[in-house]
Amino acid sequence: MMIKTKMFYVLSLVLILSVCLSTVALAQNYDIAVIVKATDSGFWQKVFTGAETADKKFDNLTIKKYGPTSEADIAEQVSILENVITRRPDAIVIASTSSDATVPAINRAYDMGIKIITIDNKVNTDKVHSHLATDNVVGGKLAAKKLVEFIEANGETLESGKVGLISAMAGVQVLTDRDEGFKQGIGEYAPGLEILETRYVNNRIPEALAAAQDIITSNPDGLVGFFADNNHTGDGVARAISERDLSETLPVVAFDADEEEVRSLEEGSIDALIVQDPFGMGYKGVMSAVDALEGKELPAYVDTGVTAVTRENMNSDEIQQLLFPEKRAEAILAE
Repeated sequence: MMIKTKMFYVLSLVLILSVCLSTVALAQNYDIAVIVKATDSGFWQKVFTGAETADKKFDNLTIKKYGPTSEADIAEQVSILENVITRRPDAIVIASTSSDATVPAINRAYDMGIKIITIDNKVNTDKVHSHLATDNVVGGKLAAKKLVEFIEANGETLESGKVGLISAMAGVQVLTDRDEGFKQGIGEYAPGLEILETRYVNNRIPEALAAAQDIITSNPDGLVGFFADNNHTGDGVARAISERDLSETLPVVAFDADEEEVRSLEEGSIDALIVQDPFGMGYKGVMSAVDALEGKELPAYVDTGVTAVTRENMNSDEIQQLLFPEKRAEAILAE
């Protein structure tokens, strides 16, 4: 027992030293603020995990994390941003819910010399140093492609049929692009299908559940599938499918991959997840901020990618690191 205990301490010390030795010293101490759209979402927690992993790569970097509770609270995010600016961080990495509401504050911060990196949603200003995001039109088209594949696999004709579209919020550019890409994809892959009127649910899971139930009830014949454009809508639609015991007959494709969505994919109430790279947005966002502070030139736009995850591929190493950011963090810190 004593030998095992000593061996444990030796191995722990080796691990600590290896992590310490892998850190990089920057030219000076930097403070970077990371502001997300909401703290109540697994998606944005993955962004924070990516940012924290980047923080661990350097020995004189300080990351501070902020965000409103809900994505629906745009005014609160603007207030958080304004308060952060008064503290004069060296850089801000922000996923702005609104493309317009944060622009005055972002412009002011940029003019003050604060480096600005936007992630996920593009803001309507040129006063940013780099933008890292999913191509949401491409992601929406991929969602349409996968849904059509599942509809065909169910033996349904593509000459007719109705598709429910549940959107988290109106007026949010990433969601608008995502939904437009989905509509383009259906028009290309299955023009005979009818996309029902979009249902907006204020980014609330119970409202997404109620909307999906209403669509199912109102369309007893001809409904062939659902598209949900973020994690909360995906959770709500999956609950409706599970409660109605429709997993075998009504396919669902949803964006993102929070814990409930992944569980729903495993259990069959979701058939495919269109997965972004929130960890990468956080990690690369902070690394881009560091590069900007160190005087390096940055690309105006970085596509962070999108992947279709199904029950067939979800257990591969690549997908597991995408779904579970702690595994990706371990791999990066071990490099």
